[in-house]
Amino acid sequence: MAQHFLLSAASRTLSLRSIYKAGEQAAYEKFCEMRWPETDGEAICPRCSHDEVYNITTRRKFKCKACAHQFSVTSGTIFASRKMDFVDLLAAICIIVNASKGVSMVQLSRDLDCQYKTAFVLAHKLREAMAAEIHTGEVLEGHIEIDGAYFGGHIRPHNEKAKRVDRRLKQHQTGKRRVVIAMREREGRTLPFVGFSEAEGVALANENVSRLSTMSADEASHWDELHMGYHVDRVNHSEIYSDHGKHTNMVESFFSRLRNMVEGQHHHVSPQYLHQYANHSAWLEDNRRTDNGTQAEIIVSNAMGAPVSRQWKGYWQRVS
Repeated sequence: MAQHFLLSAASRTLSLRSIYKAGEQAAYEKFCEMRWPETDGEAICPRCSHDEVYNITTRRKFKCKACAHQFSVTSGTIFASRKMDFVDLLAAICIIVNASKGVSMVQLSRDLDCQYKTAFVLAHKLREAMAAEIHTGEVLEGHIEIDGAYFGGHIRPHNEKAKRVDRRLKQHQTGKRRVVIAMREREGRTLPFVGFSEAEGVALANENVSRLSTMSADEASHWDELHMGYHVDRVNHSEIYSDHGKHTNMVESFFSRLRNMVEGQHHHVSPQYLHQYANHSAWLEDNRRTDNGTQAEIIVSNAMGAPVSRQWKGYWQRVS
């Protein structure tokens, strides 16, 4: 039996030990390389794009020779105004990519020896960088599997049996229940969305799936509308999971990872931020055959190319 990729040495090209052994300067240079890959880490002014700058080594800043603008390697990125050392930022990225089912913020704060608030915002900024790679605006092509899974909205039953209510009725719902609708190319991209009803997936498919594509779905009645625009294979999960190539096993694999992340690591996810956890899980699923060193470089590159986060900048101070 072939060895699983995650168990092989090829999947391990980066470790916390190597990051801290290399030190702060090496981590800083890595961020410079990811910010300005076209010049091999040599700074370019973000204001006028001039490539000649003064290097202010005492503060790790640069001053443009043309417009005199002062900037750092993280200026204008999601790491703008950061206070953590670069080696700790790189270590946080390593921890997150190594956690194939996600990592709790309490654990991340302990590993980095920082406040829970710091770990929480940092992780969400990295998820925002991942989302830029997931939601590219390009339509899905080939054979697409579509399905939905519900998260949140749990209602605790009353201690006394006589006072328990039917939690299926709408008047007893909390309003926090959401559905993650995912479309996944076989051997390709995963595209998740968050909605209130799985039936919303029909409109999402019409917007994000090429008309030349074929699709697979389960026997839920709302997927019947997909037949008007696509050739759709249907599989009845009450009878069979895979019927001679007709299945939704790939998108179910994504939901399995997401459930393990939400229920096993985070235990509770606010519906306000469920989309970011879905994007995180989709990114991990799409890069599951990539070694962890390359994964870390991808995230650093995405973060260096992403603008300042308007949602997470000054989150705890309620300033954006």
